[in-house]
Amino acid sequence: MDVNVRAFRVVQAALSEKKEPDARKVAARKGGLVGGPSRARAISPARRTEIAKKASRARWARKTTDLPME
Repeated sequence: MDVNVRAFRVVQAALSEKKEPDARKVAARKGGLVGGPSRARAISPARRTEIAKKASRARWARKTTDLPME
C-alpha cells in the first residue's frame, strides 16, 4: 500500500465520528457488570483463593520473552 494512502486512512480513522455501540455489546457489558459481583458472592473464599493462586502461578511461570514489548 502506498505511504500516502496509508497516511490518509490513518487520518480518516482518527477524525471519524464514533459510531453507536452495538446493542449486543451493550447488553453483554450490562450482564457482565451484574454477573461479576454475583459470581464473587456465590463462590467461597477458599475457591477465590484457589483461583488467585492459579492466576499467580500462571503469571510467574511466563518467561520474560513471552511478555509484550513496550
